[in-house]
Amino acid sequence: MGTDLRVEEIAQTIIQITKENRPKTVEQLVVQVRDRLQIPEQKIVESILKLQSEGKIRLSGQPPLAVQKLTGYVKTEQALWYWATVAIATFTAAVVFTISEDFYPWVYLRYFLGAVFVLFLPGYAFIRALFPTQVPIKLPTENLDTIERIALSAGMSLALVPIVGLLLNYTPWGIRLTPIVMSLLALTVVFSTVAIVREHEDKIRAEKQPLKRE
Repeated sequence: MGTDLRVEEIAQTIIQITKENRPKTVEQLVVQVRDRLQIPEQKIVESILKLQSEGKIRLSGQPPLAVQKLTGYVKTEQALWYWATVAIATFTAAVVFTISEDFYPWVYLRYFLGAVFVLFLPGYAFIRALFPTQVPIKLPTENLDTIERIALSAGMSLALVPIVGLLLNYTPWGIRLTPIVMSLLALTVVFSTVAIVREHEDKIRAEKQPLKRE
């Protein structure tokens, strides 16, 4: 609870300073927030980027700690979703190939991960690649981007998996366990990689936009 309140305090301070002081660059905004709250610049930068992705402010210039190179961006907290997606997909593939159908009770882990692997991950990676920052559907309640992504991801997975099966049917490998698992793994990794590249590019472009109050 304390962490949530702190995050909300930082966000409100950023918006307040943007309205009252109208800083011309992100660097000025970061300095003013830091002087008022006495917190690390990295936390301020993360909050600014989050507010920008939500459309509450627009950015100009480069935050002093913003990572410009993709190799650095993938090491930040904002890229955790990428590593989690790739790790879960890879781990699931390993579980499917190592845990047999009669190996109880571990087979239930295989069933659970397999369901996530088939019904969610491919669609999630694909939606991330299409819409790196925000999905185009807006619900009446604010801040539901995560829920929207989950719904779109499930629907897209249900569309992608049959297509993969259909394509495999016309290959020498056919519709068997190994080709299906490896195809979905490759699909998830490729779409996730495209998504993280596009997300990084979008954030760099956003930081170059004029800073203004919505």
